Amino acid sequence: MKIELRGVSLAPALGARIERRLNRELGRIQASPVTAVVTFIDDNGPKGGRALRCALTVRIPRRPAIRVEDVAENAWLAFDRSFGGLKRELAEYRERRLERARYPKKYFAAKRLVSE
Repeated sequence: MKIELRGVSLAPALGARIERRLNRELGRIQASPVTAVVTFIDDNGPKGGRALRCALTVRIPRRPAIRVEDVAENAWLAFDRSFGGLKRELAEYRERRLERARYPKKYFAAKRLVSE
């Protein structure tokens, strides 16, 4: 698993937290290799204000990329908010994968035809 941090300079504690939380969440995915890119962008530049954007992009082999982003006052909040969205997206991905594995299409369709 590869995690890449981009954008504005981050506190070392935040970088460690990002890697720890992403490793824990992405470790549940059974595909390999999984790549995550965390990008922080200051929308307003030196003006300040509520403008720090955190974009999380996760690439899973043979699947479209999952991208979630959010804006907050600081990097900690921006990451927490976007990470919550990423957790929801990954939960949906795992559920879809489980449903496909649980019901093979030809057997499921044959069972429905026989029961009718």
